[in-house]
Amino acid sequence: MLDFCKNILTKVSFDRKLFQKELKKSIKWLNKEDLHQLRAWCLQRFGNVYGDVIQETFTPVLAS
Repeated sequence: MLDFCKNILTKVSFDRKLFQKELKKSIKWLNKEDLHQLRAWCLQRFGNVYGDVIQETFTPVLAS
């Protein structure tokens, strides 16, 4: 499932709103361990463009 989420996020990375929408959906599907891996991957791959979106989306989920 993690690879599927990465694939989708890569495909929608051209649009900020779509990226955020798909990131939120991905978070609902993954377990805690995969969430940490997805966050690290997102920051590495898209952090320069969507760093704020990634942090904003993951912060409430990983804080709990």
